[in-house]
Amino acid sequence: MRNCLVLATKNKDKVTEIKAVFAELPVEILSLADFENLPDAVEDGKTFEENARIKAKFFAEKLNLACLADDSGLEVDALNGLPGIFSARFSGYHADDATNNQKLLSELEKVGAEESKANYKCALSFIDTDGSEIQTSGIVHGVIKKIPRGSGGFGYDPYFYIDDKKTMAELSPAEKNSISHRGAAVRKMLPLLKERFL
Repeated sequence: MRNCLVLATKNKDKVTEIKAVFAELPVEILSLADFENLPDAVEDGKTFEENARIKAKFFAEKLNLACLADDSGLEVDALNGLPGIFSARFSGYHADDATNNQKLLSELEKVGAEESKANYKCALSFIDTDGSEIQTSGIVHGVIKKIPRGSGGFGYDPYFYIDDKKTMAELSPAEKNSISHRGAAVRKMLPLLKERFL
């Protein structure tokens, strides 16, 4: 299955975002949701880059297919960079967007911050069946505010203001892809994968 690329995630929103940018690649794009009984990779890295590489390597070896993994999250200045690599599980193992956002607001309350500068960061790691690797990354700067706006996006998007008037959750999927941390990392990855697959 040379013309196959596995996205090492079951997150449908991430898959949709990445597939939109990779539409011109001459490969079938699958995700972990297309496979049964896969174990979880142990993400014990200390950075987004390390965790992305761990996931890509683990599933490339497990499936014997080229894999692309992302690790991304929110870094809030007032919380000394938290939730960081713990963004997806900020409120515990069974976390979801609602509980994570509640935890975020609670932590801001504890430090007495009404708002805070913040970054969304994304690290992408591609590992092919021959062991070769490609890494890219992206970042977007914004402000976390306590008033959510918008119903689009996912994760912390309703609280992440890209300017004074608009949150990430108020953007269309195309608008979000054009400015987001993941969009930036994926666009950097696209020409590198074109060289490999074309």
